[in-house]
Amino acid sequence: MISRRQFSQALAVAGVAAPLVTAPAQAAGSKPAWGAIKQVRAGVLDIGYAELGPADGPVTILLHGWPYDIHSYVDVAPKLAAQGHRVLIPYLRGYGPTRFLHAHTMRNGQQSALGADVIAFMDALKIRKATLGGFDWGARTACITAALWPERVKALVSVSGYLIVNLKQNQEPLSPQAELGWWYQYYFSTERGVKGYTQNTYEFNKLIWKLASPQWNFDDATYAQSATAWKNPDHVAIVIHNYRWRLQLAEGEHRYYGLERKLQTRPVITVPTITIASDFDGPNKPGTGYRDRFTGPYEHRIIDGIGHNVPQEAPDAFTRAVLDV
Repeated sequence: MISRRQFSQALAVAGVAAPLVTAPAQAAGSKPAWGAIKQVRAGVLDIGYAELGPADGPVTILLHGWPYDIHSYVDVAPKLAAQGHRVLIPYLRGYGPTRFLHAHTMRNGQQSALGADVIAFMDALKIRKATLGGFDWGARTACITAALWPERVKALVSVSGYLIVNLKQNQEPLSPQAELGWWYQYYFSTERGVKGYTQNTYEFNKLIWKLASPQWNFDDATYAQSATAWKNPDHVAIVIHNYRWRLQLAEGEHRYYGLERKLQTRPVITVPTITIASDFDGPNKPGTGYRDRFTGPYEHRIIDGIGHNVPQEAPDAFTRAVLDV
């Protein structure tokens, strides 16, 4: 097992611990540094994405979560681009300008589908290998991609660690206090929840932001900038299916059954990885519960005093992790 000190020393010897070049901070609610959003047909989707940095730089793909969007990386992306990275930030299925190519395609939010989307995105852009970073759904998707397609992943930064869903384990109850934190999953399992989320998406997601990051004093302009992504016509369907699928209240798609069988074995992740924990992680903050799922070079970093949206609450720390890994 490699220690944190040994890992950091190895990074220094390799010459990757260069001082972080700090790009100008993004003003709240201002126009993002990446300019116009690009589109590419990839798999079952037409994916909208932002791109920064030199076209020939090492590729870093940043993945957002729910209920967020690509603006979670509004400060991280320019910093990485300033270090010579080609940074790509795709909107997940059900977000922003990303659209399904066919009306009959199932609006599927299960975990393996999102992982397959990343590979399709890389294939469409002719990217052989990339570093992946993410939080929430984005961290889960990055972990899935690294576990199932390690040959396509150079390295991984995952907030909250190993998030691949094991359906059998997910049926086991947690402590009452922990269950309270998942209240929205149970709400989404009802038709009342579907109607409520459909009618109150803006207010609902703002509540989630506050609960997940109680010390983050985001302003209305910052929130509104991300909120436009949830006007996607498939957003509610994807979110509801994602959470119902986790509780085995909704079926997935046959095309992903093979991938899902592999994920249900809790596969290890072999690529170099840095996991990040924040106050949001509670008793899982030390990372000991998932340490054995990472068998390559590994480091766990803890950031106190922030919540779930690590890239936006602590952009320098997230950027540093991507550069170090």
